Amino acid sequence: MVLEHADTVVLGAGIAGCALAYHLAGKNVGAVVVYDPRTPAAGATGRAAGVVTEQLWNEWDVEVARASKNEYAQLAARWDPSAFTANGFARFTAHAAAAQVLVETLGRLHSWNVDVRAIGAEELTRAVPWARLDDLAGAIYSPHDAVVTPSSLTEIYAEGARSRGADVDFGAPFRSLEADAGAWRVAWGTREVRANRVVVAAGAWSKKILANVHHPLPLAPYRTQAAVLRPPPGGPIPFPSVHDIDLDVYVRPEDQGRILAGDGTELVEVDPDRTGGGGDETFLTHLAETFETRFPGWAEAELVRAWAGVCTSTPDRRPFVGPMPEAPGLNVLTGFNGFGVMRAGGVAQRLAAYLGVGEGATAEREALRPVLPERFPPGTPAVAPRPGFTLEAGDHPRF
Repeated sequence: MVLEHADTVVLGAGIAGCALAYHLAGKNVGAVVVYDPRTPAAGATGRAAGVVTEQLWNEWDVEVARASKNEYAQLAARWDPSAFTANGFARFTAHAAAAQVLVETLGRLHSWNVDVRAIGAEELTRAVPWARLDDLAGAIYSPHDAVVTPSSLTEIYAEGARSRGADVDFGAPFRSLEADAGAWRVAWGTREVRANRVVVAAGAWSKKILANVHHPLPLAPYRTQAAVLRPPPGGPIPFPSVHDIDLDVYVRPEDQGRILAGDGTELVEVDPDRTGGGGDETFLTHLAETFETRFPGWAEAELVRAWAGVCTSTPDRRPFVGPMPEAPGLNVLTGFNGFGVMRAGGVAQRLAAYLGVGEGATAEREALRPVLPERFPPGTPAVAPRPGFTLEAGDHPRF
């Protein structure tokens, strides 16, 4: 076996890893290799909802989500227009306490220049006529939020990285990652590569990879579920993505007049090698009950398919992005808490800017400050996953 050499190896070909390879290959950093034991988007990316909203928790999140949305729109317009649709996003509640939190959320989002407003039940019903919304206590709406096809965007990033000179290698089994005298040695299939830097962007498998090189992070892989359904014909297409805060169910338009619904998040840690597959009966029953009460126009929708994927949570709901402390050359891009698609493009831009300049890049490092792995001391335990589209912001209580 011939030992190869590279500047950077990206472990993982989800949307974040492929976006990073795309941006990094466009810089003068030397050879870039992106590797995955499966195909692009075969993990959580291919099972993601694809909702891209700026209704997030802090200004950093809003900035990277906005950068992601803008980049996705540009890439889709050039390569696959069907992969991006600006359809808007609404969140609503029938409870007064949650409605008050929405009011507070609205003010916070406005302070970050997010285009979002309160919306009444009558107006929202016109946009989503299949829903029963007359009991709403509060709702907010972002008209320029979008839905994307994550697998298509990942393929665009992967092909873009290849066209810029990156070595894109998929399908061979992973063998090992180990430190090697100031560098990192990665082996998969019949290849062995010595790299100046490694970026672990392996989603739910990042926890095991990092633990095996004795640089663990407090990550907790967890299972989430979604389903595609075929509703009766009629009504406006596309419609805004909607999230019922009380029932924690979201619905978004899909292609061919279908709809995608979730969130079947299970708030316990799982082994990513022993989960996945189809949606379970509890989740499908919850969807059916929700449609009966909240979306009666879709109550007779035909189930096309249901699935489960594995996401990864962190103690503060922010991802881990950037250099690992006490491990020169080891970087991470993981822990997106189910929001990897929303953040991937913007975060990849920032991490590529940092890696392209080097560890002395003060400004580029500051752009990653809220998500640097160093924010948790060694030995910090993982915590149980928390809900997806929660109303939490920083230390604010839910409701």
